[in-house]
Amino acid sequence: MKFSQIPDHENVKRQLRDMVADHRIPHALLLHGPAGIGKFLTARTFSQYLHCRSPLPEGEPCGECPACRQHESFNHVDSLYVFPVVKTDKLKAPVSDDYMTEFKEFVEASPFMDFERWTGYFDKKNAQPVIYVSESEALEQRLSVTTTVSKYKTVIIWLPEKMNEQTANKLLKLIEEPFSDTIFILVSDNAKAILPTIYSRCRPIEMKRLSDETIASYLTSRLAIDPQDALAMAHIAAGDINSALRAMDATSVSRMFFDYFVRLMRLAYQRDVKALKEWSTDLAALGREQEIKFYDYAQRLIRENFVYNFRVPDLLYLNREEAGFSKNFARFITENNAEKIICEMDRAITDIAGNANGKIVNFDFAIKMIILIKNF
Repeated sequence: MKFSQIPDHENVKRQLRDMVADHRIPHALLLHGPAGIGKFLTARTFSQYLHCRSPLPEGEPCGECPACRQHESFNHVDSLYVFPVVKTDKLKAPVSDDYMTEFKEFVEASPFMDFERWTGYFDKKNAQPVIYVSESEALEQRLSVTTTVSKYKTVIIWLPEKMNEQTANKLLKLIEEPFSDTIFILVSDNAKAILPTIYSRCRPIEMKRLSDETIASYLTSRLAIDPQDALAMAHIAAGDINSALRAMDATSVSRMFFDYFVRLMRLAYQRDVKALKEWSTDLAALGREQEIKFYDYAQRLIRENFVYNFRVPDLLYLNREEAGFSKNFARFITENNAEKIICEMDRAITDIAGNANGKIVNFDFAIKMIILIKNF
């Protein structure tokens, strides 16, 4: 991995390169910011850069030397990883090394570190991965051995906020009294949840959310999807590439919701009460969770159609199908009814979440849409 392969964060990359060039590398770095922006990729690349035997003049690891190849396969002897794991009947005191095979597979499949995806690698589906005190004890033993082939050992700790208090206090001792050849690189999605005494002993570097354009470009170049669809997904993702990728996985569900939305609006415009009752029953058959997700999706389309009327394309985040429908539909969503429609959708979500009868809730909303769609 090279810095140039990581989207954006040019200022952070420059800071890391300057630390190496000036020989002023802090013993503990904290890369923090929103999830899904490439913090772990940056930490791995920095560790590789420190160990690279032939770094390039432009401030990149060469990617060819034995150290770089070992980093690519997670086999560099002086690069250690700590991450949240789960206890089992057989593993009463688990450490990261116990799950290293699964972690390598996870990082390869999810380079932007989707924590939800990581939890799926454990047999105990309801357990929340944690960094246990056994990890700190094992780490202390490993760091007591001098470096083998490099000037530095690097310890990349993914999600230090997942430490329990006992673990954090033991790690604090390691950071307060570091081995001279050890560099800690903490990678956090929520720096406020880190033990304050640990935070105060790290050099924090904040990494900002990715722009919609950056995420759209990533989706377009890596997954070869239409630029307009990519930008729509990027907008919904709010700076998180993992969210955008999950949206890609849910494309078929979104298409189904789109079909339900179009059917509802056309039937409401036609005042076809009988067909609206059938629509209500069909939607209820999806189950409560999907019904709620439909109304969330429908609220977004109402907002986008309201914005559509301003004729400013840069403000729109619709895929091609949605944009095609909105071309004729948007005129029915104005300041006179947009807020009322969204409020009714909120009420439907609340009722369904409260175990109300989905058929009745959906039909009641559909009847109200007959009036609201005409009140523009």
